[in-house]
Amino acid sequence: MAKKTAQVDIKLTGLNTVEQLEQYLEDINTELKKLPSGVAMVFPPPAIPGVGASGGITFILEDRVGRDVAFLAENTEKFIKAANQRPELTSVFTTFIPSVPQLFVDVDKDKVIKQGVNLSDVYQTLQYYMGSGFINYFNRFGRQWQVYLASEGEYRTTTEPLGQFYVRNKSGTTVPLSALTSVRQISGPEFTMRYNLYRSAQIMASPKPGYSADQATEALEQVFKETMPNDMGYDYIGMSYQSQIAKQGVSPMVIFSLSLLCVFLILAAQYESWSLPFSVLLSTPIAVFGAFSALKLGGYENNVYAQIGLVMLIGLAAKNAILIVEFAKMGVEEGKPLIEASLEGARLRLRPILMTSFAFILGCVPLALSSGAGGLARQVMGYVVIGGMLAASVIAIFLIPLGFYLIEKMSHRENSLTVDKE
Repeated sequence: MAKKTAQVDIKLTGLNTVEQLEQYLEDINTELKKLPSGVAMVFPPPAIPGVGASGGITFILEDRVGRDVAFLAENTEKFIKAANQRPELTSVFTTFIPSVPQLFVDVDKDKVIKQGVNLSDVYQTLQYYMGSGFINYFNRFGRQWQVYLASEGEYRTTTEPLGQFYVRNKSGTTVPLSALTSVRQISGPEFTMRYNLYRSAQIMASPKPGYSADQATEALEQVFKETMPNDMGYDYIGMSYQSQIAKQGVSPMVIFSLSLLCVFLILAAQYESWSLPFSVLLSTPIAVFGAFSALKLGGYENNVYAQIGLVMLIGLAAKNAILIVEFAKMGVEEGKPLIEASLEGARLRLRPILMTSFAFILGCVPLALSSGAGGLARQVMGYVVIGGMLAASVIAIFLIPLGFYLIEKMSHRENSLTVDKE
C-alpha cells in the first residue's frame, strides 16, 4: 500500500514580526525531525491564497529526455544536498519520494481469457472495491446527489479481501478476483508529477534571514548549473512563477521615470513654463535619499511596497515645493527682485509646510509600527514615506528657494540673450 500523507493547518498567534515566525517554524521543524515514524515539516502559507501550496520558493526539476524514475531521483537528491549547503537557502526539501513501499496487483490476462471474463470488468471491479468509482447522479430534496461505489475501509486496507470480490463471466457464473490476480511487493513513487509534459520533482525552499527571495532564487539556479546534467531542466510554479513573470514586465525604474514625467508635464501646463517644474522636482531626489536611508535603518528590502511608497513621494515632495515656488513666482510677477521673491516665498510658506508635513509624518507612525497579518508590507511603506518626507521637510525645504533662484536666473538670462540678438 502507498505511504499515507496528510496536511494540517497550524495557526500561530501572538507573532509581531517575520523574524518571530521564522524562529517558530525553525523550532517546530527541529522537533518534527525527531519523529521516527514519518517525515513532517512546517512551512508558511502562500502570500496570495490559492496561488501555490506554500510560501517560499517552489522550484521544479524536470527530466527533459524521458529517463526513468531512478534518474530523476538521483539528480533530485544531488540537487537538494548541494542547495542545503548554500548560505542563502534553508529548509530545502522535495515532495518527490521515489521509493514508497507498495503492493502491486498483477492481472493474469491468460486466466481472464480462459475463464471467459471481460478484462475491463476485472479492472473496474478492482477500482470500485479497492478504491472508489462514480456511478451516476440522482435528485432528491431538491438537490442533485452523486453516487460512488466503494468498499468499507476495513476491506480496503489489505489485499486479503480480494477473494471476496467476484466478477461474472460470459456463462453467468462468478469468478473470484483472487483466481485472476496475484499480489507482489514493489517500491516506487507515491505519485509522478508532470510539469510541461516532463516527469518532474517539486522542490520547496525558503531564503535564510537576511537574504531576499531573489537572492535565494539565484542561488537555486546557480546550484542547478553546477550540479545538473544537460538532460535536466528547471522551471517555477505558483507564486515563484508569478514572480518570474513579473520580472519580465516594466521595471520599477521605468515606472518611477514615467511618474516623474507625468508630474513634470502637469506642472509645466499649470505654470505655462518649462523651467519652473525643474525647481519643484529638485526636492524629489532628496526625498528618495531619505526613503532609502529609512529602509537601510529599518533593515528592510527595496520591494514592491517600497516602490509604491517612492511613487507616492513624488507627489508628496512636490507638494511642499509647489507652495514655495507659487509664492515666489507671484513675487517675481509683482516686480520684486528674484532673490527677494525666493526668500519671501520660503519665509511665508515655512510654517504651513512644516505643519502639514509633520502632521502627515506623525499620521504614518502607526503604519510603520503595525503588526499582524500584512504588517511587514505596511511597515515598509511607512518607513519609506516617513523617511522621504523627513528629508523633504528638513533638507529639501532649504534647497527649493535656491533651486528656484538658479533656474529662473538661467532661464531669464537665456531669454535676455535671445532678445539682444534680435
